[in-house]
Amino acid sequence: MPVLLPYPFPGPFDYRVPPGLEPKPGDVVLVPLNRREEVGVVWDAPADEAVPAHKLKAVVRILDTPPMRESLRRFIDWIAAYTLSPPGEVMAMALRVVSGAGRPVIRYRRADPLPAVRMTPPRQRVLDVLGRQEPRLAADVLREAGVSAAVLRGMIEAGLLVTETAAPNAPFQRPDPEHHGPTLSEAQHEAAMALREAVARQSFSVTLLDGVTGSGKTEVYLEAVAACLRAGRQALVMLPEIALSSQWIERFQRRFGVAPAVWHSDLPSRVRKITWQAVAEGTAPVVVGARSALFLPFPDLGLVVVDEEHEAAFKQQDGVVYNARDMAVVRARLSGCPAVLASATPSLETVANVEAGRYAHLRLTSRHGGASMPKVTLIDLRETPPDRGRFLAPTLIEAVNQTLARGEQAMLFLNRRGYAPLTLCRHCGHRMQCPNCTAWLVEHRTRNQLLCHHCGHTIPIPPECPVCAAKASLTPVGPGIERITEEAALVFPEARRLIMASDTIAGPHAAAAAAHSIEEREVDLIIGTQLVAKGWHFPHLTFVGVVDADLGLAGGELRASERTVQLLHQVAGRAGRAEAAGQVMLQTFVPDHPVMQALLQGDLDAFMESEAESRRDGEWPPYGRLAALIVSADSAIMADTVARDLGWTAPRGDGIIVLGPAPAPMALLRGRHRRRLLLKVRRDVAIQPILRSWLASVRVPRGGRVDVDVDPISFL
Repeated sequence: MPVLLPYPFPGPFDYRVPPGLEPKPGDVVLVPLNRREEVGVVWDAPADEAVPAHKLKAVVRILDTPPMRESLRRFIDWIAAYTLSPPGEVMAMALRVVSGAGRPVIRYRRADPLPAVRMTPPRQRVLDVLGRQEPRLAADVLREAGVSAAVLRGMIEAGLLVTETAAPNAPFQRPDPEHHGPTLSEAQHEAAMALREAVARQSFSVTLLDGVTGSGKTEVYLEAVAACLRAGRQALVMLPEIALSSQWIERFQRRFGVAPAVWHSDLPSRVRKITWQAVAEGTAPVVVGARSALFLPFPDLGLVVVDEEHEAAFKQQDGVVYNARDMAVVRARLSGCPAVLASATPSLETVANVEAGRYAHLRLTSRHGGASMPKVTLIDLRETPPDRGRFLAPTLIEAVNQTLARGEQAMLFLNRRGYAPLTLCRHCGHRMQCPNCTAWLVEHRTRNQLLCHHCGHTIPIPPECPVCAAKASLTPVGPGIERITEEAALVFPEARRLIMASDTIAGPHAAAAAAHSIEEREVDLIIGTQLVAKGWHFPHLTFVGVVDADLGLAGGELRASERTVQLLHQVAGRAGRAEAAGQVMLQTFVPDHPVMQALLQGDLDAFMESEAESRRDGEWPPYGRLAALIVSADSAIMADTVARDLGWTAPRGDGIIVLGPAPAPMALLRGRHRRRLLLKVRRDVAIQPILRSWLASVRVPRGGRVDVDVDPISFL
């Protein structure tokens, strides 16, 4: 019998079934592995008949936990095949919280009849408590009777008490699809009807819900969730950043009367186990979660929603490398249910699928409630630069002052953490660099540290240059969010300021507190990184100033322009979402760049069509396929050797191009030397068989590693 273990083995191991056990595919079992016992899942692969049964180790037992359903097993196999990952490593993401999940609840009753045994005052108090109400939990009995646990154990041994077990109470209330929801506009109603019909068909489909910022996409797809609940099925909603969940959950509660189940990696272990069990038993009707929620054991998944589908945060870069947006579509297909991809700035991959007829398309072209789109202005920093040593242009400062004078809220946006991205010596020019990575150390002045954002290496800010020993010669270069906050304190001294960045907002509770402060108008000026660009609704925020709109255009990556226009359009969309008109100012050195012109004219469709045309010409994704091979090793010599061998054995043929080997942009990361090769093929060429054959042709020595990223979105 094949059992898949949560380790990077190439496939399942065969075990012998002992008498009295009848395991079936999907059962969670305990099996021996070397000198220990491990949890695994009975898999669907055929057993190896060449191995005699007497040489196989026996299954220890079947665990009392819900079996892994066929749709989830097929999903795991699909991801493993697509990403070239060991199936056990993929399965581990679905099996991490099984141990100890769903333990039964033990309750106590009085024996009937009571035996003739010695009765003490503590024992009598226990019987009196149970006489008023039974069965009771041990904690309740101990508290009300004022006795110790030893008294209960003695009463059980004496036959005075009996126990009974029951499943844990459902931890989540069922959302009410008929609960009074918001009034939808005509356009919202039509889109919601289309999604409700997709849910009613109970078959696979994909729909892009494309609407301008503030158009009410969330309210529309929550109507699809309501239809799913009416059908008695479960729904999964995925968000790119769990910090967004506070406002989203409030919207959900307004629509359905109760909160959904929440799933992400920062939940306490006990909460994760309870939630996992509730999902498996179908008592968690709606789950909102991060990308790992894809691997929850839904018995009857009826809808999958991916909100902000364009977000790069849906791509997992460590371990099993996959894009949760794309895998959500696969999970929906294998579960026979519709998928909804929602965004104000859809990715080019999703747009291409719409154009090819694979995805349906719903559009919301105006903001809900009569709000208008904000007016966008470009500030040419070549003509109106900030004062020396400053980063806010006079035009932007004046606009913020006018906004604050009207009693409205303003936001300053810079997608860069810390105080300054680079620290150098004025005397000798030395730049403070991470010893483990090809990266500058970022100054975090509030912590008095220089920090690497890639490996976490930190040092205190030195009092002198480590090379020339010049005193007080280290100078910050360029702005980070802390530096903009410092400047804002000088320029807007009366404004109540709030920083929204991953360094200051530690988790969803802190995000909820920050959002509450803004909504209650306890904040005048919000200063934030990309955290503020996603999904927030602040009705009194009318002005957004982008400090460095050109930041994302550097580096020459394939998707640099697309990502920049998406990010800036999203952050601009935070302004003017209620009655007051919104205004956005972008500080830029390249006002003629297509990204800046698209934002200025509000014509993202034309920009995306131009971007698509340039990709088509070169057969770049989504009109071609890419896979990255990242070689990493303890030494540069080993990395070069493995990369060279891969280059020599690179596949060749019609529609196949290999670029590299070359040093990766991050040639040193966490102390490991890295080289990169790119496999580029036509859209109609299957890329996985080519990769398997290629990787099999090269021996990777101990200490070396080759990681594969199919459909890469980053080239670091």
